[in-house]
Amino acid sequence: MNCSISGEVPEEPVVSTKSGLLYEKRLIERHISDYGKCPVTGEVLTMDDIVPVKTGKIVKPRSLTAASIPGMLGMFQNEWDALMLSNFALEQQLHTARQELSHALYQHDAACRVIARLKKERDEARSLLAQAERQAPLPASAATANVSALSNGKRESEDMGPGGKRMRPGVSDSIISELTECNAALSQQRKKRQIPPTLAPIDALERYTQLSSHPLHKTNKPGITSIDINLSKDIVATGGVDSSAVLFDRTSGEILSTLNGHSKKVTSVKFVAQNDVFLSGSADKTVRIWQGSEDGKYDCRHILKDHTAEVQAVTVHATNNYFVTASLDTTWCFYDLSSGLCLTQVEDPSNSMGYTSAAFHPDGLILGTGTTGATVRIWDVKSRGNVANFDGHTGAVTAISFSENGYFLATAAHDGVKLWDLRKLKNFRSFELYDQDTPTNSVDFDHSGSYLAIAGSDIRVYQVGSVKAEWNCIKTLPDLSGTGKATCVKFGTDAKYLAVGSMDRNLRIFGLPEGDDASTES
Repeated sequence: MNCSISGEVPEEPVVSTKSGLLYEKRLIERHISDYGKCPVTGEVLTMDDIVPVKTGKIVKPRSLTAASIPGMLGMFQNEWDALMLSNFALEQQLHTARQELSHALYQHDAACRVIARLKKERDEARSLLAQAERQAPLPASAATANVSALSNGKRESEDMGPGGKRMRPGVSDSIISELTECNAALSQQRKKRQIPPTLAPIDALERYTQLSSHPLHKTNKPGITSIDINLSKDIVATGGVDSSAVLFDRTSGEILSTLNGHSKKVTSVKFVAQNDVFLSGSADKTVRIWQGSEDGKYDCRHILKDHTAEVQAVTVHATNNYFVTASLDTTWCFYDLSSGLCLTQVEDPSNSMGYTSAAFHPDGLILGTGTTGATVRIWDVKSRGNVANFDGHTGAVTAISFSENGYFLATAAHDGVKLWDLRKLKNFRSFELYDQDTPTNSVDFDHSGSYLAIAGSDIRVYQVGSVKAEWNCIKTLPDLSGTGKATCVKFGTDAKYLAVGSMDRNLRIFGLPEGDDASTES
């Protein structure tokens, strides 16, 4: 019989009267003095509960291999053979590791040479481009446009009014009439609005998975900060930390154009539904208007320099003739798209908070802005007056999205997402999705107003309910970038796919695989 502690035959066996277990006397005495309980059952145990067991003195037999000199020699030979085999295996592993290290060093050296050559070619190309720009004459039309867009240098002094403030032409009565007519037409259409039959059903969204991943931005400055989709052409635009904007054809899987010109990260990108125009805002305090051509290339038509701090958001009016930019300089600007002229720059003296997000209401007469001070400010576009403020968030308001139904507003901040009823001007639901160290970065209603997507450390899709009915989470998609930070999300046409940007350089498309899609439709 063996000791219950050591598992060996005891020299002085004792038995517990409580558990009946056999122990080595010296081991159980030490355990009782340290812990006062049975090592196996955990019961309270004292030395009074231990009874010695009397046994005859037995000499332990010697193993057969150690009973003779030939047996011992054979045992030594077996141990030597095992040692030699182990040594041979270690030498093989060392040789393999040396080969892998040599190959890795060769690849690293080759990669360094390629990078050095590419940098040299890049610098040469930049030099040639700068030389060509100095030599090329500026067209008269471009010169006229640039003069109207300039807001610094000699032209700036001519546009200054009393108090050093820049003079603005203002929003004329004809523009207000245009905005009002657009609002009336869209409001009338909204009353007859129906959910399109081609909208992706809930059971389809539940099966969404990653369809593709596309490395659009540079590796030395990874990170996608904003996304927009041209629904009519199925083109996805991304703005990156690498100070470029990329236009990507989702159908063909090819990059259509990479727009360079900003000197700092691109914070906001926006398509204009008409005339193949694209807008980009940047941390370099500028906004650029890009005009597309028949060959698919985009040229910078205007550079707007009306802000004095980072431009955080760009949003286009429903007429597609005007747009608004919001900046950390505590102002937002209302622009005429065709001329690139800032018609008015709105600054509230009572507000010292910079703007971090902005979006037009679908009808176009209401503008929503998020601030660094966790407040959502609602503006009347015609009067440029602040008509409502929504408080309750923690941290900067990172994103704003109006529902197509016209009376729901979703806002995202460090503490999660809040839903607001624009009819009663109150918060009716909040989603606190992540821990206190993980902000919510993006929120987006689909075009039908049936689904809501939220991006933070993952991507979540909710079915839109009502003020009283629950908003159910349909699907949670992981952030496959490995950064733990999904920065932007946007629904595709009929919510058939989701475009997601993260803090790596890849655009990810989530949706149904082709086979699954076909089975769903059937």
